[in-house]
Amino acid sequence: MELKKYKLADIAKIEISGVDKKTIEGETPVRLCNFVDVYYNWAVTKEKAKSFMAASAKQTEIDKCSIGKGMVAITKDSETRDDIGVATYIADDFENVVLGYHCALIIPNSAIVNGKYLNAFMHTRYIQKYFENNASGSGQRYTLSNDTIGNILVLLPSIEEQHIIGNVLADIDRKIELNKQINDNLEAMAKQLYDYWFVQFDFPNEEGKPYKSSGGEMVWNEKLKRNIPKGWLCGTLLDIAEYTNGLACQKYRPTGENKLPVIKIKEMHDGLSPDTEWVKADIPENVKVYDGDVLFSWSASLEVMLWAYGNGGLNQHIFKVTSKNGYPRSFYFYQLKHYIGVFKQMAEARKTTMGHITQDHLKQSTIALPSNVDIANKLEEKLCPIFDAIVKNNQEIMSLTKQRDELLPLLMNGQASVNYHLSDD
Repeated sequence: MELKKYKLADIAKIEISGVDKKTIEGETPVRLCNFVDVYYNWAVTKEKAKSFMAASAKQTEIDKCSIGKGMVAITKDSETRDDIGVATYIADDFENVVLGYHCALIIPNSAIVNGKYLNAFMHTRYIQKYFENNASGSGQRYTLSNDTIGNILVLLPSIEEQHIIGNVLADIDRKIELNKQINDNLEAMAKQLYDYWFVQFDFPNEEGKPYKSSGGEMVWNEKLKRNIPKGWLCGTLLDIAEYTNGLACQKYRPTGENKLPVIKIKEMHDGLSPDTEWVKADIPENVKVYDGDVLFSWSASLEVMLWAYGNGGLNQHIFKVTSKNGYPRSFYFYQLKHYIGVFKQMAEARKTTMGHITQDHLKQSTIALPSNVDIANKLEEKLCPIFDAIVKNNQEIMSLTKQRDELLPLLMNGQASVNYHLSDD
């Protein structure tokens, strides 16, 4: 595959956005495709539009930075070098949507460069290193100038080959996005079922009818400050689950191939990566993590998740949450997820950031406990298949992401080629 070299400025128009997250009287109302919309997506589609923020812009800004199909957007400013120059492909035409502040819009000359291919090229390690090395600023904020972006050397095969390569990588991303959407729907279904049983208290009564809606007796609980079903109790998060903190894994580095990936907060967010550290495989069983385990990051970032990325070793600042007193996974998972919101509200009321969760916080929590754990187990039977499907989809997302990232450099430098019939739109 023959590659030609171009400066980006010679094959695309580059616009720096100055549209801020404000609504100013006299300006035209718009929606903003912001830094986070660019940063977290390989492609921006119409499905993403619900996350766009309302703002306003001058007509000159609208003319300059309105996003449309075939364009590429990149992050331009950030506190860290790693977060600048992150690209996304604009996959659809949008009405009245403008690229936001701290981003740049790249409008390719479609006769020379394909937008999907350019987006893929901007994800290569070569471009990432270029931006890291050429960003201006230090300490507080790093930024990319128009000239720095325009001086990128882009390697292009023929426009036909660009089209093929761009489509293959975009197809993989579409499957990743589809899995994410399926998981969003599955999570919403599971949460709705849980709320119906244990928030609205319409779990099936002895006749199979919704308890509260069918006139089931409710009793005021002073500690909870609410009515709960007769016979239910006020308990704590410590009554329903065990919380095992991870290890200081740097003290257990492997000396051979018998090892496990270290699960830190970064891995909770992004899954495993080439940068993931390793720990000896013979660590205690209670700090080993398996697919489907519930993890709770309790320091700085308060999050609860179902792990889905293979066996690992748990790092400190994360709890592995397991059953206590017979309560099933779905029950303690959603009770804990709900209480994360409570902890954050407590911090907001004190005008502080919740630094970390202690055993005392867990002990002071108040939750409604059913009179019989069988009620929770009956819901577990319904939710377990949903949880399993979510884990399976996340495993596939990780596999597809790995495949895409491994194909990217091979396709960009001509070491791999694609069959035409596999890449048609």
